[in-house]
Amino acid sequence: MTVDEYIAGQPEDMQAILRKIRETIRGVAPDATEKMAWRMPSYWQGEYLIHFAAFKKHIGIFPGALENLPFEERLAGYNTTKGAIQFPLGKPIDYKLIADIAKWRVKCAEEKGKK
Repeated sequence: MTVDEYIAGQPEDMQAILRKIRETIRGVAPDATEKMAWRMPSYWQGEYLIHFAAFKKHIGIFPGALENLPFEERLAGYNTTKGAIQFPLGKPIDYKLIADIAKWRVKCAEEKGKK
C-alpha cells in the first residue's frame, strides 16, 4: 500500500485533513523519504521522523518519544501517550504544531547523524 492509497481509503472528509498533514510534513522535511510503515504514512531521514494515521475520532501523530519534545505547553489539552499525540476530529487541526514537531524531529535526526 502507498501513502496515496492509504489516504484514498479513508472517509472523504478525512482525506483533506490527511493530505494537509502530508503537505505540512513534506514542507518541513523535504529530504525525508515517504513510505508506509506500521500501516501508517511515515517519513524516514536516517531514522523514522514521524508517522500519522486516521482513527475514528482523531488523527494520531507519532513523532517517537515525547519526553524531550519542546512543545509540552502547546500539547496541553491533547491526549498524549509515550509516543503519540491525538488531534481530535471536530476541532481545528493545529497544522503549525504538526509542522513544528516534524521540524524538531528533522533537527534531532540531523544532530544524531553528526555524532
